[in-house]
Amino acid sequence: MGMTMAEKILASHSGREQVSPGEYVTAEIDVMMGNDITFLDACRNLDDIGLTKMADPDKVVVVVDHYIPATTAKQAESHTRIREFVAQFGIKNLYDAGAGIEHAVLPEKGHAHPGHLIVGADSHTTTYGALGAAATGMGASELAYSMYKGSNWFQVPESINFVLDGDLSPGVTSKDVMLALLGQHTADKAQYKSIEFSGTGAAAMSVEARMTMSNTGVEMGAKFAMFAADEKTIEYLSGRTDAKIETFGPDADAEYSETHHIDCSGLEPQIAFPHNPDNVKSISEVGDVPVQQAFIGSCTNARTEDLERAAAILKGHQVASGTRLLVIPSSQEAMMNVTRSGVLNILVEAGAMIAPPGCGPCGGSSSGVLGAGENGIASTNRNFKGRMGSTEAFNYLASPETVAASAIEGRIADPRKYIN
Repeated sequence: MGMTMAEKILASHSGREQVSPGEYVTAEIDVMMGNDITFLDACRNLDDIGLTKMADPDKVVVVVDHYIPATTAKQAESHTRIREFVAQFGIKNLYDAGAGIEHAVLPEKGHAHPGHLIVGADSHTTTYGALGAAATGMGASELAYSMYKGSNWFQVPESINFVLDGDLSPGVTSKDVMLALLGQHTADKAQYKSIEFSGTGAAAMSVEARMTMSNTGVEMGAKFAMFAADEKTIEYLSGRTDAKIETFGPDADAEYSETHHIDCSGLEPQIAFPHNPDNVKSISEVGDVPVQQAFIGSCTNARTEDLERAAAILKGHQVASGTRLLVIPSSQEAMMNVTRSGVLNILVEAGAMIAPPGCGPCGGSSSGVLGAGENGIASTNRNFKGRMGSTEAFNYLASPETVAASAIEGRIADPRKYIN
């Protein structure tokens, strides 16, 4: 019997030839990741019980991305303590403040490979599924255990196959596909299940576009959210790692608990209304919704391609009076790319505020939060009440193109009218 991608990875990492959904396995982990919140908590857990070593510090990656630049003495002191723990445990892979968001940095620095098993103390660790890895989030205490043992237990999940059919129209993106899937299938569709994205639409997507979908897969409850690794994956990782990268995917006769098709060619831009990512409407159903803030950022949609597409919408236009546009590139690499290409100039000339690479206001932890009564539209992945500031604010989710068009008009707008 053939296996899905999740089954193949969990089998190979637990010394098994075959695994089936529902089984429990203890699996060796390739990469363990923590950020400036969760890594600190994990190390304090180890320190409190006198554990002074990790199984393999070279497999641990630490990214300081949530509270940057530090805005309080407490935040600055926590960053200092993180650096001390990194030195204490002999960890080489520290990406300090300014490097970018963890889920942009790890792929760019070559830490995520096809066939890898990756855990991270952050829910959007599913992002690395875009590279053919089985990647999942966990809490700080589980990260502490994983770093100490180098392994952890997993229940083999059932797998759902989402087949993406057809080509996307101009102005419609992978973010719109994922929002449409959330709207159709709801936020609990894939609770403790692995998602695989396949079909001609998946194959046509760039690796960065795939990252958007894998990142947002956890909003459907997914344990993993994966694309088969193909030539695009190999090309993306070329020069980022010395490891030999090969294609990787499910067996031809893999068995899925469910298979669903979506016609990408018929999609409009999608908007997730407050206060849940699955409260989705097509742009033609939105009506007149003014916005006080437009935010292009987060681990979902602030990579180089995202910023380039947003700039193409904004070029020659100005942010509407009464609306502010905040742009935070996902990483130092993305920031350098758009600086060299002139894309950053276009964004600034349109009236955008630019902040250093990091999480920004996505989780309400940094500059750019919303005040009471304000509407915001963002390229992020969550719009729960109070997540980006006041509990009396309203946040809408959309693609970078839709966010850019909305910044121009001061209300939620269709980006397709700005595409030549």
